[in-house]
Amino acid sequence: MKLPYVNRELSWLEFNQRVLAEAQRPDLPLLERVKFLAITASNLDEFFQVRVGGLILMRRGGRNRPDPSGLTPIRQIQAIRRRVQRMIADQYSLLSKELLPALEAEGIHLLKVNDLDPTQKDQVAAFFHSSVEPLLTPLAIDAEDEPPHFPALQLTVACKLVDEENDSTRYALVPIPDSLNRRVPVDRAGGGSGFVLIEDLVAAHIGSLFPGEKPTATACFRVTRNGDIAVQEEDAIDLAGEMEDVLAARKIADTVRLELPVPLSRDLGTVIRDACRAGTEEVYRCDGPIGLSSLMELAFADGYDHLRDTDWPPQQSPDISPAESVFEAIARRDVLLHHPYESFEPVLRLIDEASKDPDVVSIKQVLYRTAKNSRVIDSLIRAAENGKSVTVLVELKARFDEARNLDRAEELQRAGVQIVYGVKGLKTHAKICMIVRRESGHLRRYVHLGTGNYNESTARLYTDISLLTCRPEYGADASLFFNAVTGRSKLLRFQRLVPAPTAMKPRLLSLIADEAERARQGEPARIIAKVNSLQDPEIIAALYDASAAGVEVKLNIRGICCLKTGTSKRAKNIEVVSVIDRYLEHARIFYFHQGGDPLIFTSSADWMGRNLDRRVELMVPIEDSRARKRLLKILETFFRDNTQASRILPDGTSERIQPGKGEKAFRAQEDFYRRARRTAKAREHERAMRFDPHLPPDPS
Repeated sequence: MKLPYVNRELSWLEFNQRVLAEAQRPDLPLLERVKFLAITASNLDEFFQVRVGGLILMRRGGRNRPDPSGLTPIRQIQAIRRRVQRMIADQYSLLSKELLPALEAEGIHLLKVNDLDPTQKDQVAAFFHSSVEPLLTPLAIDAEDEPPHFPALQLTVACKLVDEENDSTRYALVPIPDSLNRRVPVDRAGGGSGFVLIEDLVAAHIGSLFPGEKPTATACFRVTRNGDIAVQEEDAIDLAGEMEDVLAARKIADTVRLELPVPLSRDLGTVIRDACRAGTEEVYRCDGPIGLSSLMELAFADGYDHLRDTDWPPQQSPDISPAESVFEAIARRDVLLHHPYESFEPVLRLIDEASKDPDVVSIKQVLYRTAKNSRVIDSLIRAAENGKSVTVLVELKARFDEARNLDRAEELQRAGVQIVYGVKGLKTHAKICMIVRRESGHLRRYVHLGTGNYNESTARLYTDISLLTCRPEYGADASLFFNAVTGRSKLLRFQRLVPAPTAMKPRLLSLIADEAERARQGEPARIIAKVNSLQDPEIIAALYDASAAGVEVKLNIRGICCLKTGTSKRAKNIEVVSVIDRYLEHARIFYFHQGGDPLIFTSSADWMGRNLDRRVELMVPIEDSRARKRLLKILETFFRDNTQASRILPDGTSERIQPGKGEKAFRAQEDFYRRARRTAKAREHERAMRFDPHLPPDPS
């Protein structure tokens, strides 16, 4: 029997539509709406680079095998195009009809160079000649030569040039460097702030780049190239060198999307399409500024805090005092942190303390994505310089972070850190750090296990879970894990941790089957899971079987959901919600009722084939009773949300959940923040009321 299955790509596009729905909400602060619009555009950029790029490669390679939903690559590309065109229409309608007028009402004016008064034109002209023109590199187009190479995802102005003296016409391209801000400020006599877009400024003054020729038409466009180019690991002698080749290949890869403006002259459009080697099916017309992801620059511009959400500063964990060592807190009991409501600072402090602590012998860590100016990297370098044994697995195959990770790996290596470039054939996505410390003549292992990256920047924007523990079984498993990923030993004999790709999927399938069997025996059976994406056909089939057996299945899935909800026997007991709010939901938490003795896990892995079969991941059982209760509360709270949650419908679309008649509005993320703030204040008050005397050192 065919598995009821929603196409992965179309499900992802419905997720992006839910993000766009946040930008469409008039009750949100204006710049928050601008931010969500920018996020949808940035999401589409990556979607075309990776997902559409991969489908195009499959089509060109003659691979016509349908996916579990029954769609071949060709049909998927066609369906994606139809859906994306509707989404683009929604984006630009929102921008022109709502956001730009609302920005003007707040004194933020998008201006056209041709509409400026003489003083303003002089101002922007001076800026162009002093700060823009020296950075521009025109590229000639010659019909007899190969088209010039120009950057992907970068605004480019095409122009038609006429030499009246020779009565000749030619065309040229002018890429706009990413180092230039999209917005160019313009003084306004009437108050408020004004700006022109950098591409409008370049187009208005493009003639200065071509003396003796007259520009008669200009158009700004942007090309997206295939980013689904993988390193050939089997033949790679120098993985870092091979990765550099992949990065170079992406810059000149095939076009998967060409964004063109409306209106556009036919001849200039033809020239651009030929230069990009783009067919009609790759062309998307934009009725407004191209590259909406750069609106993020405006969303975070200084001076407009009144147009944003009120700040929710991360709170201190009640389990770790800023005045005590993180090692002392962990030695007392397991520490569970819910980011960003609770600060990521204890994790950063742990690594920082380890770098300086004379009793720390070694640090081992996996790095997948890090912040631009990473405190984690600084601490690891300091640890190596202080004589600690430091081993770091830097995943060079973290998509679109490859260049940064190459630089970080070299920086760490120069400091004396032992570097491993991931695992052959797999991405290492697990979030783990192990610190070995000498205490009372013995070695003790402290372990951090997380659902998110060691990135202090995204730790303020993504919701994640951290577990800090020194339980011996977890430390022993952490050692086995690092031995496996650095020394090619097998991921076997773990006492607590459940690794992928060897054990996680079988364990999940077994746990789901156990709940189904209990339901068949008439026992209460329940599964609650929070993941970013659900795509793996075997997991979906197991969930259908559990639902048919009578298991209550509650799924909180932010993004892709290939499981079909509905009232059929297979799915009648399955509820799926998606929460889109100010923080990106990123934590993975799994609950299995297990006859009243529940098992609760956190994980770095989603329920996708790539995570369970092709990545090194970890699933972490939570044994501390307080932490278990807290995680269950977190899971259940999302299903009370009636302001930011949407219900996933059988066709893969969604509908926002509204408060019922007489029901109070409830917002899960707001509830988490209030709880964290209340708990932090209570612990702060408790500490203020307690006197801690200084004691003499232990004579022993």
